[in-house]
Amino acid sequence: MEEKDIIQLLKDVKNGNTQVEDAVLKLKEAPFEDLGYAKPDFHRGLRQGIPEVIYGQGKTPMQILGISEKLLEKGQETVLITRMSREAADFYTSNKSDSGKFIYYELPKIGIVGKQPDKGNGVGKIVVATGGTSDMPVAEEAALTAETYGNKVVRLYDVGVAGIHRLLDRQSMEQIMSANVIIAIAGMEGALASVVGGLADCPVIAVPTSVGYGASFGGLSALLSMLNSCASGVSVVNIDNGFGAGYLASMINKK
Repeated sequence: MEEKDIIQLLKDVKNGNTQVEDAVLKLKEAPFEDLGYAKPDFHRGLRQGIPEVIYGQGKTPMQILGISEKLLEKGQETVLITRMSREAADFYTSNKSDSGKFIYYELPKIGIVGKQPDKGNGVGKIVVATGGTSDMPVAEEAALTAETYGNKVVRLYDVGVAGIHRLLDRQSMEQIMSANVIIAIAGMEGALASVVGGLADCPVIAVPTSVGYGASFGGLSALLSMLNSCASGVSVVNIDNGFGAGYLASMINKK
């Protein structure tokens, strides 16, 4: 149950559309349910403003289906599934009930079940910028997460420091300067975050990716570069954590 559901329930009681006893029973519903392999959190939306998200990696297709169906059954309108394999997506398509529309995005391995919120409910727009095309799987995870939570997202892909003029052209700069939040995603040496941080007047969320040759150490080099950024207003999430960046950007954009 999300905050808006509680508010509507109380309004229904006030207007006489719902009996007090029925409302009490609704409020007494357990905040989670033990499925044996998972305990879905039905009250996360009420506590945090954003409901439960399923991390698909390491879960079986059956477990992903079971958790998702239970969340929908308890009133969650949209279920976001990250790191979802094609195998799990195909299983979901073949076995899901009619409880919600399912869309799978191959590149970022994202599944979205149920209602897709209207985009643009945030204060402004979120810009997602990548150093290279190879960073797009992480970028799309961030962008789709932000869009799932109702934000307008602008994508600026392949604008890294190897060709800085691509970032500094008029169109790209207009998007950078008018953003409410920017997610800067890069592997290799991770320099994009510092460059963007030095241009923008809004919070910049840096995402290091595991893209790069041996000495990039699977994204560790980019992570350390971003943590040591000399630009003010740059924060950093974990390597390849597009979801975390999109979630945080949404929180900032809703304030």
